[in-house]
Amino acid sequence: MNRFFYSLLLYLVLPFVPLKLLWRGIKQAEYRQHWLERFGFYTLTVKKPVIWLHCVSVGETRAAAPLINALLNQYPNHQLLLTHTTPTGRATSEQLFGDKVMRVYLPYDLPFAVKGFLTHFKPALGMLMETELWFNLIAGAKARNIPLLLINARLSEKSARGYSKLSRLAHEGLQSLSAIAAQTEQDAERLIQLGAGNVSVVGNLKFEVHPPEDATLRGQQLRDLFGSNRPVFLAASTREGEESIILDAVTALKLPHLLTVIVPRHPQRFNEVEALLQQRQLTYQRRSALVHTANAETRFILGDSMGELFSYYASADICLVGGSILPFGGQNLIEAMRMAKPVLIGEHTFNFTEVSERAIAQNAAWRVKDPQEMQQAIETLLENPQQQFEMGQAGLALCMSSQGATQKTLAIIAAYV
Repeated sequence: MNRFFYSLLLYLVLPFVPLKLLWRGIKQAEYRQHWLERFGFYTLTVKKPVIWLHCVSVGETRAAAPLINALLNQYPNHQLLLTHTTPTGRATSEQLFGDKVMRVYLPYDLPFAVKGFLTHFKPALGMLMETELWFNLIAGAKARNIPLLLINARLSEKSARGYSKLSRLAHEGLQSLSAIAAQTEQDAERLIQLGAGNVSVVGNLKFEVHPPEDATLRGQQLRDLFGSNRPVFLAASTREGEESIILDAVTALKLPHLLTVIVPRHPQRFNEVEALLQQRQLTYQRRSALVHTANAETRFILGDSMGELFSYYASADICLVGGSILPFGGQNLIEAMRMAKPVLIGEHTFNFTEVSERAIAQNAAWRVKDPQEMQQAIETLLENPQQQFEMGQAGLALCMSSQGATQKTLAIIAAYV
């Protein structure tokens, strides 16, 4: 496929895009806001040269936080512009950085929308996080001599196979990037095989993320609300279909004092997970309604709050990181390890392959393949507090020994600003 046919396909689906936004807006009202930005129409005005960084959603925005803070300090005469794809990513940006940065939605990868974005903001430098290869955007930046970097780049075997089917398009896009800062040697090798040039291995920015200063204190406050004498099992960042598997494992434990906290990855699913708890006739309370210590008969807490994930980790004895039980690729287990907690992960961690394997090798994480293994792991760890502690310390040590990606990425950026 070449870029002409790629663009043609995008134009064919264009009439359905407003319907998709409307449908999403029914479940999450924020999708009905700023929708013109997605088509390349902007009202923000800038008076400084723009350094632009694209962070799709919450995970990428949080991962980029140390780099963003470093850019703000290092380039005070520039305006930092963050672009996002999801409302939750945009909200996270606002929560973390306030008015220190500007934020808009990145347009769809349509030639006219890309032109509107690049013409309006005229970035001096652009950066895409992880695997965001938008071929018209890359071509538009190259045509305007805008340096465009792919940072914290990762490419799983599955994604590499997908891009290989677009070999000409992928090769052209990767060749048009000014530089690529890859997470691992394996990521770099896959990118080079697809045609990338000027690739450096710098490590994973997600190891650089520091918990909020009050995360431990807020975690203790959560634990007091949950019941300080009860063991707490946290299932964090769960995805569609995973909650049923978790409930199967936990309810089979027959531990009446165990409190299970379930925090869905996406806020629009809070009500869906609540309906599941009701359907199974399980006693639960919502985090948002928890102002006093949880009732003694409560066995589940639905974590329906935003911006508290580090505090949830701090409050728990054992943490399961979701997105890995079913084939979603896994969510970020580094945050749990950073809070020195023992980690359970499922089979499907292709988005975090290297981190997962290193965590397992250093006994910071255990892989559980089904509800029975999950049940057994929870039982084993609850019976062995010392093992919980040792796993948590191993995870923390792994995080602390894996830092340095921010400074290496800044050195690459400096060549283009």
